[in-house]
Amino acid sequence: MIALKNEKDLAALKISGKILSQLLKILKNEVKVGVKLKHLDEIALKFLKEAGASSAFLNYKPQPDSPPFPAAICTSVNEQIVHGIPSDYIISPGDVLKIDVGVNWQNYITDAALTIGLPPLSKTAKKLIKLNRLALEKAIAQCWPEKRLGDIGWAIESTILKTNFQVIKNLTGHGVGFRLHEDPIVYNYGRPGTGLKLKEGMVIAIEPMFSAGKGQIQQLKDGSFATIDKSLTTHFEKTVAITKNGPEVLTKF
Repeated sequence: MIALKNEKDLAALKISGKILSQLLKILKNEVKVGVKLKHLDEIALKFLKEAGASSAFLNYKPQPDSPPFPAAICTSVNEQIVHGIPSDYIISPGDVLKIDVGVNWQNYITDAALTIGLPPLSKTAKKLIKLNRLALEKAIAQCWPEKRLGDIGWAIESTILKTNFQVIKNLTGHGVGFRLHEDPIVYNYGRPGTGLKLKEGMVIAIEPMFSAGKGQIQQLKDGSFATIDKSLTTHFEKTVAITKNGPEVLTKF
């Protein structure tokens, strides 16, 4: 069941999204060769506490019997796509780092992610990052009432149709706002004019994920997801509200 948001809800989600956007900008500036991933998590915890918010990821359990997620943010490197746990791993030249953040402000949740490439980057890495970012913006442009989820999926998928890159189809976007994961599922592929019709008041996290290889994935022992062929991956995500005036991005960075 899709939980529509009213004006009061959207006002609160804007605050949540502003906090998230500020945090992502801080973390982006902290990403340097030689920095441990754990350091980024420590910065996030401190910032969220000072902002009067909390991590929507820390202790999150997707299923009742799932182990709680042990960190405030997700940090996923190279072939890792999402749900990476910040560790003692030291950021190295050429790494492609995905940072995913969820913010809970007074029980209003927003979700966003970005990909950062550490020089020197290969041409493949640069192109993959550029196209993934473009795919997200093209998908956001489809977020009008009466449009459909298939329009969003097609906007993403069509961005890389003429390349050797692949959409990672087993991972998806989702509704968000009152809980971290709500209906509907937002697929990163689809056909125009098909799927659920978008309505004013819907809030969704759109998160295209691309692979430079075949796009087939596996879940690792720590719960994160990575490509089976160890090909490079990218991930961008923003929380978007569907309004009568079109898409309103709640997490701007």
